[in-house]
Amino acid sequence: MHIALLISLLAGLATSIGGLIALGPGAHRRSRLAVTLAFSSGAMLVVSLVELMPLGIASLEHQFEPRTAAALGYLSFFVGIGSVLAIDRFLPHSLNPNETEGREGEVVAGEVHQTRALLRSGMLVAVVLALHNLPEGMATFFSSYSDLSVGLPLAAAIAMHNIPEGIAVAAPVYAATGSRGKALGWATASGLTEPLGALIAAGLVTWVIPEALFGLFYGLVAGMMVFLALDELLPGAWRYQTDKHQTVYGMLVGMAVVAASFVLFA
Repeated sequence: MHIALLISLLAGLATSIGGLIALGPGAHRRSRLAVTLAFSSGAMLVVSLVELMPLGIASLEHQFEPRTAAALGYLSFFVGIGSVLAIDRFLPHSLNPNETEGREGEVVAGEVHQTRALLRSGMLVAVVLALHNLPEGMATFFSSYSDLSVGLPLAAAIAMHNIPEGIAVAAPVYAATGSRGKALGWATASGLTEPLGALIAAGLVTWVIPEALFGLFYGLVAGMMVFLALDELLPGAWRYQTDKHQTVYGMLVGMAVVAASFVLFA
């Protein structure tokens, strides 16, 4: 359990890397961000559909007959999708990280005066991303706690897509205040809800969910990750790309790397 919590913490702290990148002028190229987001989406899709769902159904078959196990597995999959969809619906359109314009680099590179509006913008993005990262922390914990060979690739994919999120927080704060410490601090804070989500998941595993139904977590996590990949990461990659092939190539490489990791860990 401690290893799963540590993995969730490290994945969340990847927003700090994004914060550091935002402090270096010209260091965050749009094409690089597009490939990173696409890579993460491809990795998440393979982990979720090729590994998590079959594992979940196989686990449930130890307690139920095959048809019931499959039904419960797919039901939990769509519950996972619904949980993240509910968070998206709850957030105002203007604050939803899925709707950002991909202009963080322009904020840092341009000659921007210190304004309360910019500072407020960065802080609002930090708060919204913090809420958005809760289910990711739960997903990282569930998968790592159950099987490290599944949890590690998933955590790596989440960490990679947290880097652009850190940039989205730090860039406007740095432009508004000129303070590297505040920019990095807000970027880091936005990722700390991932270990908080992991702690919530640990509590569910310890006190609430019977081990016989633990296979449901696989479906739940798979649903969360598929929705995030399709609704957040791929649209984000399209917004940042400077060439139409960057998203496709990044996604395919992400799929290939995760597939190779499964072979190595097996």
